[in-house]
Amino acid sequence: MAKEEWWASESFWRKNAIWITAVSFVVLIFLTFDTISQITAGGTRVPGYAVINHRITYEFNEDRNMLVPKIGVEEPLFGKKLTEDEAKALVTRGKLTTQAKNCMNCHTLLGNGAYFAPDLTKSWLDPSWGSKEIREQQMVEFLMNPQDRLHNTLGRRMPNLGITEEEARATVAFLKWMSSIDTNGFPANFVSIDQEN
Repeated sequence: MAKEEWWASESFWRKNAIWITAVSFVVLIFLTFDTISQITAGGTRVPGYAVINHRITYEFNEDRNMLVPKIGVEEPLFGKKLTEDEAKALVTRGKLTTQAKNCMNCHTLLGNGAYFAPDLTKSWLDPSWGSKEIREQQMVEFLMNPQDRLHNTLGRRMPNLGITEEEARATVAFLKWMSSIDTNGFPANFVSIDQEN
């Protein structure tokens, strides 16, 4: 009977599996803590909630070879400057509204969700809203009554989800905040609304 080679033994592979699993677990814990600091609001890639008090644009970064968000001049949402706590409460209400209305059943946010309808990550900057002067009101009216809007008459249509004005305003705040997140150029080939004075 031939002797079994060391590298073919069941014991060798069992020990290797245990060590690889243990090392992978430690690496995963490290990466989790590193990621949390990167994705927490108030960091370099995910601005604090009060960013909704400023103009958000995108500019091309030569070093990274992609469009990156740029926080500009003060331009409060709905004409009212909010504190960090007030902005957080409003953005959180908007996020909860998008979850309650199951927006991700049709849309994507940061690439997650369904691909039936457009990605909402940078929808605040979408040229379909017309101009920056009327964008806020256009977005609120669209969310409340999408069936009455011109750009909802072509192709896939958004149904009326019974969103109240308060929920619509909060959702717009959430979408403005989302557009400030540095997403490493996602979605690609995005063209922003003209915000020049």
